[in-house]
Amino acid sequence: MTWPTPLRTVATLALATAAAVACTALHVPLPWMLGPLLATAVASMAGASTQSDTRLRNLGQWVIGTALGLYFTPQVTALVGRLWWAIALGIAWALALGWLFGRWLHRQLEGRLPGTDAQRRATSFFAGAIGGASEMTLLAERAGARTDLVAAAHSLRLLIVTLTLPVAMTVLDLHGTDLAVAGPRSVDAAGLALLATATGAGAWVLARTGRANPWFLGALLVAMGLTMAGIELSAIPGALSNAAQLAIGVSLGVRFRAEFVHTAPRWLAAVAAGTVAMLAVCAGFAWLLAQASGLPVPTMVLGTSPGGIAEMAITAKVLQLGVPVVTAFQVCRLVAVLVLVEPLWRRGLLR
Repeated sequence: MTWPTPLRTVATLALATAAAVACTALHVPLPWMLGPLLATAVASMAGASTQSDTRLRNLGQWVIGTALGLYFTPQVTALVGRLWWAIALGIAWALALGWLFGRWLHRQLEGRLPGTDAQRRATSFFAGAIGGASEMTLLAERAGARTDLVAAAHSLRLLIVTLTLPVAMTVLDLHGTDLAVAGPRSVDAAGLALLATATGAGAWVLARTGRANPWFLGALLVAMGLTMAGIELSAIPGALSNAAQLAIGVSLGVRFRAEFVHTAPRWLAAVAAGTVAMLAVCAGFAWLLAQASGLPVPTMVLGTSPGGIAEMAITAKVLQLGVPVVTAFQVCRLVAVLVLVEPLWRRGLLR
């Protein structure tokens, strides 16, 4: 018997909450995101009827975007502005790395995947591009690629990066190197209501215009604008931030359905191996940028890693590893990849 969607959603949230509480007790890094992510992923692959509510995911992105925007005080904004050259290098690095990853995937599995050569090339290219999973899958569909393989590749890459970096940095005791703290230090009920209204309006506008990640980017941009102008309305309550992380963790975990394990095992193995290799070379690139910029290596690792904006920014926030810098690197990279990848593919410049 299939459970009704609302009941499945409630059961999934209960499982995720229990996992978050358990991970908190066990001192697992980022317990409110990694706990729900792991629990729902395992349950989903085991065949459980897990369910993520898109509205809750949007709310989670809204909260996280707002919280990150509060770090962009005038002083921090000036620092980020001075790093424009490093951000530009990060964008070029991401485009080159994604292209190389896609070429490697194509060569590893050439002739082993169904479809025409053009379809296989498009599939490998958009699976390798370091961008958002939903956005890259949509672009892949326009190019005639295998969208199931592209979506699986991005989901697996994001899972590996999200699980690896927080744990590795915690084990290596890399935390607390961030000198910047969020502008508002205390929660004010009236200010929080006004902040929610303003950032919600920003998210709504981006959603109406069809922009990528509107609930995250819209809230982030409005919160940034207010903080940069010296307007400090309220901090974000810790419980609300934890709930947002839980919603994001669940939305990632439910992607891994039972059929995911059986989807082109060679393809998934190649993606996993390539992702691990990308993490290693990104760490080397981050070290070089850190030497040139004078910023901590962990901050640069998160800023240039092949992970998602929300996940890497949450990691930076919880471990205090340069939230504004990581956010700026990840946001600028996402925008650049979304704007440039499809035109470069159409013109044959990256095939």
